[in-house]
Amino acid sequence: MNPEDPLLTPYQLKHLTLKNRLMITSHEPAYSEDGMPKDRYRLYHVERARGGVALTMTAGSAVVSPDSPPAFGNLLAYKDEIVPWLRALSDECHALGTAVMIQLTHLGRRSSFKTADWLPVVAPSLLRESAHRSFPKIAEDFDLERIAGDYAAAAARMQSAGLDGIEIELYGHLIDQFLSPATNQRDDDFGGSLDNRMRFAQMVFNAIRSAVGETFIVGARLVMDESLHVGLSAADGMAIARKLKDHGGVDFLNVIRGHIDTDAALSDVIPIQGTPSAPHLDFAGDIRRLSGFPVFHAARIADVATARHAVAEGKLDMVGMTRAHIADPHIVHKVMEGREHEIRPCVGATYCLDRLYEGGEALCIHNPASGREATMPHVLSPVATPKRVVVVGAGPAGLEAARVAAERGHDVVVFEAAADAGGQVRLAARSRRRAELMGIIDWRLQCCEAAGVLFHFNTLAEETDVMAASPDVVIIATGGLPNTSILKAGEDYVVSSWDILSGDVKPKENVLLYDDNGDHPGMQAAEFIAEQGSHLEIVTPERFFAPEVGGLNHVAYARCFQAHGVAITINRRLVSVSRQDDHLAAHLGSDYGDFNDTRQVDQVVVEHGTYPLDELYFDLKENSLNRGEVDIDALLAGKEQSLVRNHDGKYRLYRIGDAVASRNIHAAIYDALRLVKDI
Repeated sequence: MNPEDPLLTPYQLKHLTLKNRLMITSHEPAYSEDGMPKDRYRLYHVERARGGVALTMTAGSAVVSPDSPPAFGNLLAYKDEIVPWLRALSDECHALGTAVMIQLTHLGRRSSFKTADWLPVVAPSLLRESAHRSFPKIAEDFDLERIAGDYAAAAARMQSAGLDGIEIELYGHLIDQFLSPATNQRDDDFGGSLDNRMRFAQMVFNAIRSAVGETFIVGARLVMDESLHVGLSAADGMAIARKLKDHGGVDFLNVIRGHIDTDAALSDVIPIQGTPSAPHLDFAGDIRRLSGFPVFHAARIADVATARHAVAEGKLDMVGMTRAHIADPHIVHKVMEGREHEIRPCVGATYCLDRLYEGGEALCIHNPASGREATMPHVLSPVATPKRVVVVGAGPAGLEAARVAAERGHDVVVFEAAADAGGQVRLAARSRRRAELMGIIDWRLQCCEAAGVLFHFNTLAEETDVMAASPDVVIIATGGLPNTSILKAGEDYVVSSWDILSGDVKPKENVLLYDDNGDHPGMQAAEFIAEQGSHLEIVTPERFFAPEVGGLNHVAYARCFQAHGVAITINRRLVSVSRQDDHLAAHLGSDYGDFNDTRQVDQVVVEHGTYPLDELYFDLKENSLNRGEVDIDALLAGKEQSLVRNHDGKYRLYRIGDAVASRNIHAAIYDALRLVKDI
């Protein structure tokens, strides 16, 4: 431990001593049950406390009123039964030395009337938010009085739950909808001048202070500049901050820059891979210098070096590394113990938030234990009796299997046909914008090397190679190959997304890309083709393009396609391809009745996922103890596989990842961890 490390210095916030400068900012992983932070929610935050973070903020955001319907698994702060659940969470985190706060909000128009109690959403004016699409009711005076009281009541509940403080959301939600001239078109006492637009915010903060007193910590996650010509400017943001400090008793600012009413705008506030690191850090530093407020901030601060710089240069008082802590909850302890190089990197894939905004729960693309703390380990326990484990394939599934087995103490050998590890991740990372994905591979290679895994590259393993290694367990992680066998005729005329991304096939002048997968591979190939200057049409049978790509990642593709004039055709299937003179004829049909159309193109690219590369698995199956079968009940219960189908078998055999079926990176890595942790 380096006692001079700026990140490890304590920070005093009023009466509260935060033991270091790293925090998890408020976010909603959608782990709630019935709107309550029950066991899954609690275990998620406790694991980060165990990892040494100084402050964890729950909820993003907890809603204070019934007419703020939960848009993505929000906690229900307006219910008294939340208190004991939060008490249990805060007590356990406090015992580990971590402070706990919560973010409170009324979502205003940033929600849907078609959920919870089906109440109309409210807003300052009749302006619908593009992202959530509900037409709001204009909030009346009695609505505002009621909601201000709801904030106060919710704050009192948080105080009684033993939390160290609260943060009020003031960007994109109801209070900011009043603050911003972009969303407030009122002509009464709550509209017009900045003082009038601040009136509701003052009502809320005054009500909160009356409820919790002067000593309880109350902060604001405040947009200081909406980056919108009709919205709040940086000067407006500073004026609001000063008024909140003087008249609202606000104790800290969590600085936001931008607006969040569209996917494109949100991706600038919450940047993804391929964008600059910490894009708003200098802006937040200016706010700290000019305002005199304690300043917190989080926006793509994914690595310890950037966080350390933020504190050392006086830009921030507390550094939010939220997505980084989803990837690795033990960042602080690894820094303290001189193991910074062992931190599992956040690769900026934003799989976590894309899942959340599509109605799922937040999951890390390459840490399947996050959000599954009740069943999946972040730290592996050693085995009593080591085995010889042979893994075939060094993509994400194979590397995870090798890492987990080796760190548990098994003797591990890996065969890989290619010259380098990575599989489809290496292919995806060839796109400069997604190059950070190689962190998934590099981190696992580093872990495997440290644990003594033996690698055989450039080895297309056969049954004899596997048997020569004398395995107790064989794990087939050979992945898959592009599946273009979906046409009635003309398969020989098409190429795959892999062909394009690998560089083996160059894009031609006029290209049709048929995407019947809807995930990143087809979109990456399309992005590459468009950037090469080809005329491109994307054809998909879906209602919209790339349905498996979430809203934040969708933005980069959409911007590229717009910039390069890419045509997108939905509700059409590629039926067949034929040769016609110097061109290809792509014949299109439809699921919605008789339809025939033809495109004359130079090249047809097909993306339909992969089919399993499973020949070796079937070669090994008959001589295995379990004949390749997985005991599903044991797997789901977290028990060791003991099923025997062949008493003369010499080894146990399993296959994982795309060697089973075409899926994604998270599924492949989860397959490996879930199976191998119990071997």
